[in-house]
Order: sequence, then structure tokens, then C-alpha cells
Amino acid sequence: MAQHAKYVEDVATAMSIRFNNYGNAMKAAGEDVTICSFGEAYFDIPLYPFDTLPYPELYHYSDSRGLIGLRQKLASYYHTQYGVPVDAASEIVVTAGSKIAVHMAFMALLEPGDEVVVPEPAWVSYSEQVRLCHGNPIMVPRSVPLSDLGSWVTPRTRALVICSPHNPTGKVFSRDEIRQLHKVAKEHGLYLIADEAYSDFVTDDPFVSCGVDDPEKEHTIICNTMSKNYGMSGFRIGYVISNATFMSQLLKISQHLMTCPATMLEMYLERHFDDILEITKPQIRELLERRAALGRYMDEIGLRRDPGTGTFYFFVNIEDSSLGSEEFCLRLLSENKVVAVPGVGYGRSCDSFVRVGMGTESMDRAKAALRAILALIQETRRPGADPALQVTPAYMRGIEDMVVADGEAAGAEAVEAVEDYGVV
Repeated sequence: MAQHAKYVEDVATAMSIRFNNYGNAMKAAGEDVTICSFGEAYFDIPLYPFDTLPYPELYHYSDSRGLIGLRQKLASYYHTQYGVPVDAASEIVVTAGSKIAVHMAFMALLEPGDEVVVPEPAWVSYSEQVRLCHGNPIMVPRSVPLSDLGSWVTPRTRALVICSPHNPTGKVFSRDEIRQLHKVAKEHGLYLIADEAYSDFVTDDPFVSCGVDDPEKEHTIICNTMSKNYGMSGFRIGYVISNATFMSQLLKISQHLMTCPATMLEMYLERHFDDILEITKPQIRELLERRAALGRYMDEIGLRRDPGTGTFYFFVNIEDSSLGSEEFCLRLLSENKVVAVPGVGYGRSCDSFVRVGMGTESMDRAKAALRAILALIQETRRPGADPALQVTPAYMRGIEDMVVADGEAAGAEAVEAVEDYGVV
């Protein structure tokens, strides 16, 4: 049999997508599943007409950097909203989503064996994309403070990657923290890769782009997307911002991988850019209010989480359970029909957490999911766990709305239960 590449075999599947698939398969089988694993928010957005777009141009290739009109609007948005000057002609490339934008940034930077410093918790694809570029991700445990990141840099280090607002915790990096990251990058001659996909999902803590303190973008690469702020993940339109020299190198990669983004979708977004933002921004504010309310609810019922005010995620602490995060999520799915993402997908130091996304479910269903998580922690409580974690009166008031299986399925049985749906 013909052989495939060993290095690809060694790359892990995306944990979040794997559990999304579990939930989708169970829904397709007729199950009532609460999906808290999706990395998006569902907004109410009208369908604007496509038949008014330039014809027949929409059927053909566009500029490999992306349509100039869309680049100008994105560049203007970064300047007016975030204070980062961007030359639309030379400092921005539109991509097929921000995931490939991050990957192409790694491709443009890394020689085989080069390193990227990746603080945990880290979005599930950073480490595997570095490996796909024949590099080595240097995973920094979540207990390491930002001020110590420089000690993880070696002569082979080429970049440091961060996400703010943060997936999976919702943390929004402060101006002082951003400056610390720039200091590490400048002292060691590194690029700072800034994943800013959730840039408008902020409330109490203001968003600070990594481009603010490096306006010439000498050592900064910004990756963003129209999937999150615009609620259009299915369009797969993202973009990269950096200095003109770096962008000329990344452009070569983009030309050989995808030629250009989808012309019709670029035209659509260029034409309706401001209209869509006018619709989605109030819904983002409403979603953040729901997030804050759910945070207060978690405090009431005694469910702990990492601090954060942005995005639509919670990184929920399950350290009092005897289960690892993957086994925990499999049992949560098989017994309670709730889909969350195992924390171990965000780094080995995060196995005592699960990521819970609140962008696609109602408040009542989200609260029921949180109660299910708390109940499973209680049911699988490890010896010597924090006795302060108790079922509170607020939990008891909502327990009648929650379905918890009586069985005591072990982790292997949980896997078997999910395998019945043909997705493992």
C-alpha cells in the first residue's frame, strides 16, 4: 500500500472539532443534544441579495491579496476601531479563514526544527500547525506567569503566539501585558503572532491590539477573521496583517495554496461590511451580557472557572473530579447529552478543565448544561477533593430541569456509548 507522511500521522485531530462531530452525529440520530463546543455565536443576520453583485466578475479569480475594496475596509476598521495603521495595498492579505492565516504565518517563519513558544491554555490548532510546518511547539504550562515567558526562548525560537481575547478562557490581555509580550519579542528577535479573532467580543476589559505598540509591525503578525465578529463562520474569510516585507513572503504561500479567497463572498462582505456590523455589534453586546449572567450563575451554584470577561467561552474547572477532561466530556455527552471540549486539547497542563461555549444555546439550556457539569463533578469526586465544592441551593432549584443518568458508566463504557453513533 502507498504510504502517507509520518509527520501528519503524528499530528492530533482538533479536539474541539472532534467533539462537535460527536454532537452533530447524535443530533442527526434524533437526540436532543446541548452543544457547548461550537467556536461561534449564532446571530440573526438577514440574507442580502447576491444577484446585485458584479456579474460575471463574481465567477472569476480576484486579486491574490484579496479584493482591494475589502482590504481597504478591513484596514480602515483596524485603524479607526483599534488604533493600528494598516496599508491596504501592502500590509494585509485576505485568506480563506483565519485558521489558514495562522498556518501560513508559521510556514513563512519556520525552518525545520525551529520553535514557537505557545503559552497554555492554547487554541487547539497552534501546536499541530507548528508540527505540520516541521517545527517544534514549546508548550508553556498554564502556571507560568507572562513575565517568565522569556525563559522558554532558545536559539531556535522564531515566534511567540497568543490569542486575545482568549480562547478558551475569555481573558482579555491588558496594555501592560501586551507590552511585556512585545518586550520578549524584541529582546529575542522573535515575531509575535497575535490571534485577534474575538476582537469585538469585549465588555469590561477593553481590547488592545498587539499592533498598537508596534505600529510599523516590525515584529508583529496579526491574524483575524470575519467568522466571529460578523457571525459568518461558513464564509471562511479571514485576513493577516503585518509589515510589507513579511507579507510579500506570506503572499507567495497563499498564491500556491489557494490563489485567492472566494470572489463572490469577498464582494458580498465588501458591499455589506457596515450593514452587517450594525446588526451584529448589538448582538455581541447582548451575548456578553448573557455571558456575564452565566458567570454569576456559576458563582451561585459553586462552579469554578478561569477568569475572563471576553469571548463566549468559559474554561470550567473540573479538578475535583477523578476523571481526566476527555473522559469527563465523553461521560457528559453519553449520560447528559451535553457537548463540551476537553481541556487537555488546550495543553497538557489543562486536563482539569473543560471549555464551555455559550454562543449557540439559550440561557435555560446553557444553565442546564452547567448544572450537568457540576453534577458530574460531584458524582466522580476524587478522594481529598475540595470540600468547599458543594451543591448549593441555587443548584437544587434548577435540578428538576436537568437529566442525569443513573448509571455508573466507566470511561470505556462512555466511549462505547458514543461509538454507537459511528463518530469515533
